[in-house]
Amino acid sequence: MAHVLGQNQYGKAENRIVRVYRDSTRHEIKDLNVSVSLQGEFEDVHLTGSNANCLPTDTTKNTVYAFAKEYGIESAEAFGIILARHFVEDTERGVVHSARIRIEEYAWDRIKTPDSSARFIGSEEIGHSFVRNGQETRTTEVVYDGEKVQVISGLKDLIVMNSTNSEFWGYIKDKYTTLQEAYDRILATQVTARWKYGYSGRDGEAQPNWNRSYTHVKRHMLEAFAETYSYSLQQTLHAMGTRVLNNRAEVDEVRLELPNKHHFLVDLAPFGLKNENEVYYAADRMYGLIEGTVHREGVVPVIPVA
Repeated sequence: MAHVLGQNQYGKAENRIVRVYRDSTRHEIKDLNVSVSLQGEFEDVHLTGSNANCLPTDTTKNTVYAFAKEYGIESAEAFGIILARHFVEDTERGVVHSARIRIEEYAWDRIKTPDSSARFIGSEEIGHSFVRNGQETRTTEVVYDGEKVQVISGLKDLIVMNSTNSEFWGYIKDKYTTLQEAYDRILATQVTARWKYGYSGRDGEAQPNWNRSYTHVKRHMLEAFAETYSYSLQQTLHAMGTRVLNNRAEVDEVRLELPNKHHFLVDLAPFGLKNENEVYYAADRMYGLIEGTVHREGVVPVIPVA
């Protein structure tokens, strides 16, 4: 029976890179985890072992570091676009047909020194001490196929909680149902969000302000989470996605993955105490996983299901 080589790709995953800008005494840091994946005319590499059309993964790694110096890292999205275009357009013999760049960005905050006489002279202007931000990780995925660019950005591990304004009742009940209806509960989740930009990289098309867009998309999701009186996490998901699309014209599609971080009331009766929605057990697993996509009418969703 004949065999056929199917879809294949290769690259260098998780290139950890820290770019420090020392243009002034107030330093800036970009901390990225960059993964490169290439598709193209790589049949011979698999079928015969010939490496004539193979760009070494070590070369893709070196390119990431060299480009960080040559072009800088204004944003994860812009850096990913430069890399993707390079691998498709500049690789010898045009063997690379498509490049996918996945990037995680880790935020750092400046360490604030106390306002006291113990501070050494000029410390408030040094600006070279940072603490790793404990919030979300920023993500982006750039794909370039020689004609158009596709940018899907996002975030993960953004943990949020509403201590009230959440209910869950009126659901299907059968002989296996033990969950009690809740009319005032904690709603907590660990947000993973991805959103697709309308930007396609055509000639003359201006890139969005990636950093500003990220900041505002995150803000709109958080505001929707905080302001929605929730009867289900599904309802909250829809409100978060809708808020982004209503306020950010550059975004066409939003996909959210929201694990329900359950908080269960602790039975304090054995200790002669009444628990009036004050003491909870925070369960890390198992958890309900709520997922969904919100997109503009007429837009074909492309963000893959996890």
